[in-house]
Amino acid sequence: MHIVLLEPEIPQNAGNIARTCAVTNSVLHLIQPLGFSVEDKYLKRAGLDYWKMLDIRYYENFQDFLEKNPGAKIWMATTKAQHVYTEAAFGENDYIMFGRESAGIPEEILLRYPETAIRIPMLEAARSLNLSNSVAIIIYEALRQQGFPGMLQEGALHRHSWAEAKK
Repeated sequence: MHIVLLEPEIPQNAGNIARTCAVTNSVLHLIQPLGFSVEDKYLKRAGLDYWKMLDIRYYENFQDFLEKNPGAKIWMATTKAQHVYTEAAFGENDYIMFGRESAGIPEEILLRYPETAIRIPMLEAARSLNLSNSVAIIIYEALRQQGFPGMLQEGALHRHSWAEAKK
């Protein structure tokens, strides 16, 4: 899977998203301009020691992203969408794009992707969810649909330990 951040502004969000991408084996695509330096201490701290596990790619702008990823199926995560994210049928190489924290994905881009624009349900009075939470919600739904490929689904406390604990 691929997570695309269009002009992210908050380093802590980007760091948390980087960590989510690392633990889900998802590629992180960052489209400039970024609202922070990639050397930012808050970005590094939020990503902890997961940076070495991360496949991260940078682009000058959205057009550069499109040129370097021809034919990409892009899901647009936006509060303006008519479809709920659980209605999407995610493929293993799909891209899920999120916009700036302050403004989302620009309308001129959204108008090009009406069938793949998706939203997370929330109360009408609410403006939006935190960006890193939104990424986590949608990427885990996409991975659930695929059976969590390559991911550990059982913790270190094995079944026999549970059986012993019940005695």
